[in-house]
Amino acid sequence: MGFTEWTNVARARPIFRGHRQPRLPADLGFYDLRLPEARHAQAALAAEYGIHGFCYYHYWFNGRRLLERPFNDVLASGQPDFPFCLCWANESWTRRWLGEDREVLLTQTYSPEDDLEHARWLAGAFSDSRYLRTDGRPIFLVYRPADLPSARRTTDVWRQTCMREGVGEPYLIGVDAHCPGRDFRDDGFDATLVFEPQLGALQGAFDDGFSRRKLARNLRVGVMHGRVKAYDYREARATMNRRVRNFPTIRSVFVRWDNTPRRGAHGIVMVSSSPEAFGHELRWASTGLPESQLLFINAWNEWAEGNYLEPDQEFGMAYLEALRCALQETEAHELAR
Repeated sequence: MGFTEWTNVARARPIFRGHRQPRLPADLGFYDLRLPEARHAQAALAAEYGIHGFCYYHYWFNGRRLLERPFNDVLASGQPDFPFCLCWANESWTRRWLGEDREVLLTQTYSPEDDLEHARWLAGAFSDSRYLRTDGRPIFLVYRPADLPSARRTTDVWRQTCMREGVGEPYLIGVDAHCPGRDFRDDGFDATLVFEPQLGALQGAFDDGFSRRKLARNLRVGVMHGRVKAYDYREARATMNRRVRNFPTIRSVFVRWDNTPRRGAHGIVMVSSSPEAFGHELRWASTGLPESQLLFINAWNEWAEGNYLEPDQEFGMAYLEALRCALQETEAHELAR
């Protein structure tokens, strides 16, 4: 089968004392998303624990799509019968799975002609009865909205084309992963997704070299290593959420993080992450939200970044149990108000 993300996951090794690697899947195993039974098992598990739908990354390059087979099959077969939406990962294609972000394999480009072709393709996906909507509008996210050279033109074309195609005006969400705190309404979007993890908010997160300062910071969270970047999960979330945003936003919560399977000793590790800590943070993020308000969880299966809800050999279903309990507690609290 060749190289896949599972290759990185399985060959990962501990970097420091107490580092839990490799992190291996449990109930779902080393699955292949080209197989319908794998997609069915994922959807059944997500539904059982209270997840309302999946957000698939969508890779579009001037009319060319990558990693398209699983989603093509989902559309063509009508299965699994589980809601979904799309997020356009509009960045150049690199060897990121090998930790080599600088080697560009396919450059992301933009044009008015491509905006129209893209909108027509999206309208077909939006017409699926399973497609997630808010107030009747299909939800579509853009991962790097600031990269759109003429964002208002692009979003106008998407809206006009989709309405002309009869699928309704899309609800457009700009993801602030690379420009935290930005209000994307001036760019033609309806709201901003406050993306997590905002690694850039953490001191020294992109400093790969050895330093005594880094060693001292790591020692504070129990990691004796001067190169890897280690942070406490809950403290990291608090740091990421200090910014005040006085415009329409959508919250997200990341599950955990350890991308050493990709980056080795240059990786970032969230220590003290646990099902209990995740559940606590999820309750905090969901408190006070209206019933119709969206809440994103990152991620379902980012295994090479150590950021996943799927069961593994250490915690089993514990993260999914924490998710279900947090959602049930929040719902009960809101009903009691």
